[in-house]
Amino acid sequence: GPGFAAVAMRVAGLLLAWALLRPAGTQQCQPGTPGAVLRFTDTHAEIRVPALHRVPSSLDPLYGLVRRCLDLIQQNPLPTELLRAALNDPGSVRTSQVVQYELGYVVCAVVALLFTVAVPVAGMCFCYCRSHRRCGGRLRAHRRSRGCHRHCLLACLALTSLVILVSVVCAFVTSHRVKGQMGPGLGAVPATLRTLRQHIASVPQGVQMVVDQFEVPRQHITSELGGLSRSVGLSIHAQLKAMTYAALADLQDRAGDLQTSLHHLQILDKTGRALASARAELEPALQERRQRVVALLDDPRCTSCASVLGRAQNLRLDADYGKVGFGAGPPPSSPPLGQPRGSRYCFFHSKVPSVEKVLKALAGLPRSDFAEMICQGNGTFNSIPELAVERMAQVIQDLRDEMAQITEKVQSIADGFPLHDYTRPVSEALVKAEDRSQPYLREVERFEQYRWITGTVLCSIVLLILTCNMAGMALGTYGLSKREDPSDYECRGEAGAKFLLVGVGLAFLFSWLLILLVFATFLVGGNVQTLVCRNWINQEIYKFIDTPGNLPPSMNLTQHLNLRRDTNLSAAYRECKNGAGLWEVLQLNSSYDLDEHLKTLKYTANFQKRLGDFTVHLGDVRLLRSEGRQDLETFARSGVDEVDYGRFQEEMKNPVVQTSLPGLARSLEGLQKMQRNGTVAGRLAAEARALWEMQNSTVQAQEALVAKLGESVQFLSRLAPHLQERVKKTLATTASVEARLPVQAQQILRQEIGCFTRKELRYFAQYLSWVGQTLREDVASCQPLATALDNGRVILCDRIADPWNAFWFSLGCCTFFLIPNIIFAVRLTKHFRPIRNRLISTGSEETCPFHIPRVTALKL
Repeated sequence: GPGFAAVAMRVAGLLLAWALLRPAGTQQCQPGTPGAVLRFTDTHAEIRVPALHRVPSSLDPLYGLVRRCLDLIQQNPLPTELLRAALNDPGSVRTSQVVQYELGYVVCAVVALLFTVAVPVAGMCFCYCRSHRRCGGRLRAHRRSRGCHRHCLLACLALTSLVILVSVVCAFVTSHRVKGQMGPGLGAVPATLRTLRQHIASVPQGVQMVVDQFEVPRQHITSELGGLSRSVGLSIHAQLKAMTYAALADLQDRAGDLQTSLHHLQILDKTGRALASARAELEPALQERRQRVVALLDDPRCTSCASVLGRAQNLRLDADYGKVGFGAGPPPSSPPLGQPRGSRYCFFHSKVPSVEKVLKALAGLPRSDFAEMICQGNGTFNSIPELAVERMAQVIQDLRDEMAQITEKVQSIADGFPLHDYTRPVSEALVKAEDRSQPYLREVERFEQYRWITGTVLCSIVLLILTCNMAGMALGTYGLSKREDPSDYECRGEAGAKFLLVGVGLAFLFSWLLILLVFATFLVGGNVQTLVCRNWINQEIYKFIDTPGNLPPSMNLTQHLNLRRDTNLSAAYRECKNGAGLWEVLQLNSSYDLDEHLKTLKYTANFQKRLGDFTVHLGDVRLLRSEGRQDLETFARSGVDEVDYGRFQEEMKNPVVQTSLPGLARSLEGLQKMQRNGTVAGRLAAEARALWEMQNSTVQAQEALVAKLGESVQFLSRLAPHLQERVKKTLATTASVEARLPVQAQQILRQEIGCFTRKELRYFAQYLSWVGQTLREDVASCQPLATALDNGRVILCDRIADPWNAFWFSLGCCTFFLIPNIIFAVRLTKHFRPIRNRLISTGSEETCPFHIPRVTALKL
């Protein structure tokens, strides 16, 4: 029935509203949306050559002073011709060439030789002189200037001792630093060579680690492949739901219009019939009641009844909604007063149009269940995501299989990387250098141990000499302060003099050893600084190696390292230092084009083709079946819009009875109170009650029917002018949506798959770009070679040569300051012994057995 249909339509509307408000899911792939930034595991080679740097030290000013001194001693540049001859034909090297280049060192050698000869000879002369009591004896006479002279000698000896002390402390510190750096430095040579060899040997492993990182984009792509079909379905649903739901809502409105119109038309027909029937029943009763009231009011006994007589005469029916039968002729405006009750006029009269034709056209509608049809269309459309998952399952599996094949193709990068043949010469050269360096390093370490022991012993002797100086000066000065007469013997002063002489003897005895150690370390350290370090820093060594003909064929590093023909060691060093790859330094470009092997299309061609060729039919969404369409077309042609609803509205403006029955009844009740005649008053009251009964029983029922009729007329009058247009629009919209859904679904499918393809290709591009960068700058980088060379310079020059040269410089200062130390100590010795007052005699003081002190002797 109409009630059940209305409920069904309401349920369909609620379902449609839920579908409109339900979230359609997020779209994972939209045009222009960038893919995620891939994060790859750090695959830096585990074997590394850590870079060493010069560490600032408090001895840096001393190191700088020594380097400036060496630059003055050796001002010649790198001896290119001499080195070329020494490397290619050692027999052709002349001694004069070496002497000419090493002229500064030769001069220093002459000075050292003179010192080595002169100091021991001076020591022997001092011993001879001392044995004859000449040197280091006693003063012959006392003078006033002796005190000033003694103080001057004390100050000079103290200052000299202070300089020697500072120098020997620096010698101790630098010697210890050389020993501390020599062991790690020498150990770093084979360790660095071994590390470089392991780094080169680990290149294939590093390449494999890089290739294994393809797991990162593969997991991203595989994960997104799993959600591709649902994402495509949700995107199709989200982009088409507005159009589809609007068509379903429009269709629901038209179905509602059909149901409601049919309901109101039926009400219109039934109510009109009921009003006509009620009018036919009310007409005789109202006519009889009018006659009785008019007769009563015309009675002369009725006081003041003339004012109500006119209203009583108009007591007749007004509105006419259907057939009314009063006789064979046309109905009079008011039946004759003497018309007998029960007589009828049979005629047809109606002031409103009939809707029987429309109801006949709509008979049997709706033949289809629009609520079920709308729910079914909505369900079919909402099932698109699940349908997409089902239809795209095979292509998703094919793409997963393709990803496995791409993984095999990426593995070919590691399998075909041709580094072994090119790195083998480098590895062999490193092995050879490591083996050959071991004996030399052991010898250097052994000689360094000897140097350290000798330097420590000699520095200790220097400290002993300084101790003798300090003790001698302290005891001598103390003895002088306690001596009352300069000629008196004082044991403390004598002990101070002896301490000074012991120090002098030690200086004479060991100074030649000191100078020999100074010269030996100076000759080695100075040449290392001026010949190696200075030219290493200014790149002159690399230039010498790069110059053709300087090195013999057996030492041709460009050939041994398999460098490019158009490059040299300096260029290779700079490229390696800047992080260049081995194939940029070695001859790899001609045999292996890395960029060609890292082209994205090489790995993704089939992947793109499968996605590009994929098509799928997601099925047709039927919003309106043929029987529903026929129902709407029948509804539009039924003539609902042709009914003149204005006539209904005009007729409803008229009351059921021209004179208001409640008003007339109240007037009669008012007249009743004014009557003197009880009979007339009783009849007026009876007529008033009869009018109230007619109003409450019959007229009110007809007025309720008129109100119900008005609601239906109002609805139909609003619907009728737009019915044809709305139905046509709904049918056109529904047909258009049904036709556009498959086409637009395919377009969205292609758009989403294209977007997905671009995003996955960005993953491939990110990975391959990272592979290229990593292979060039990390895994197959030659930067460790440049780092090893820089570390060698830091170890040899900054950590060993600098403190080594500072050691001989400090020890040399000690040695040379021993000469003034000897002179000042010998001169000061005489002042610490008692003064002999000279007698006027030609004999010696030592041979005169008697001595008479002079009265003029002064106390020191």
